[in-house]
Amino acid sequence: MFKKSFVAVVAATLALTACGGGSDAGGGGGSDDGITMGFAQVGAESGWRTANTKSVQDSAKEAGVDLKFSDAQQKQENQIKAIRSYIQQQVDVIAFSPVVESGWDTVLKEAKDADIPVILTDRSVDSADTSLYKTFLGSDFVEEGKKAGDWLVQDSASTDGPINIVELQGTTGAAPAIDRKEGFEAAIAADPDLKIVQSQTGDFTRSGGKQVMEAFLKNTPDIDVVYAHNDDMGLGAIEAIEAAGKVPGKDIKIITVDAVKDGMTALSEGKINYIVECNPLLGDQLMDLAEKVVAGEEVPARVVTEESAFTPEQAKEVLASREY
Repeated sequence: MFKKSFVAVVAATLALTACGGGSDAGGGGGSDDGITMGFAQVGAESGWRTANTKSVQDSAKEAGVDLKFSDAQQKQENQIKAIRSYIQQQVDVIAFSPVVESGWDTVLKEAKDADIPVILTDRSVDSADTSLYKTFLGSDFVEEGKKAGDWLVQDSASTDGPINIVELQGTTGAAPAIDRKEGFEAAIAADPDLKIVQSQTGDFTRSGGKQVMEAFLKNTPDIDVVYAHNDDMGLGAIEAIEAAGKVPGKDIKIITVDAVKDGMTALSEGKINYIVECNPLLGDQLMDLAEKVVAGEEVPARVVTEESAFTPEQAKEVLASREY
């Protein structure tokens, strides 16, 4: 029998109130004998994150898992506070998507000492002690960056002369921002004409992408390509490019990561040239892993999600069936 615990759900969706560091906001649907999971979400910074939150909530309800779900509002201190709250309430399992990579050892050791297994979702931590968590479920961010860079290398193969790239980075210190930059840079190193001339964080938000792109356009008159670490920043860049009297996708090519509905729509319209998919629908896999680790079963240390990439033509074919 799994131990009883209180149930709390905090959502990073528009349907629920964001609660900072771990206060209650709704409930899951498990029985007294079911699993109670504490989940500390990054926030609601993008369409991807909203879809990810909904996937976790829906899958928890379907699996009969009671959820204690907190919105960290992109602040590490809020996530740490939520995790400590889950430890005090003796939940069966803790899952979270780390705001940044570093600074987790102390609170993860507290969970380990309390004999509460931890699952990392979407983003990893840089702890040298991998015994502090059971598994990491999520995308290969380095590979995503590499796919974006490989496409650009191929697309620009027939172009003579330098190609100026501006980069809209994700949240500073976050695993996807670090890894997507690393993978992209490794891929474009094969072509000396491809050069990142400006790189700045847009914090994974549409407004941030627009603001940074406006500055890029003022400071760097000859921009050929935008590489955005997610769709939302790319969509913000589109607004800035259009406001500057240029045509996104033609005058300035745009590459993004995620493949959420708004991004795919812009891709199908030719405003974005290429999108690398990062699947947010991790809920079912998370609930399966939670059941196994609570039961004491062995699970893989790394579970990579299957993902694709899309051109405008491919986006048109699949847009109507996209779930997020």
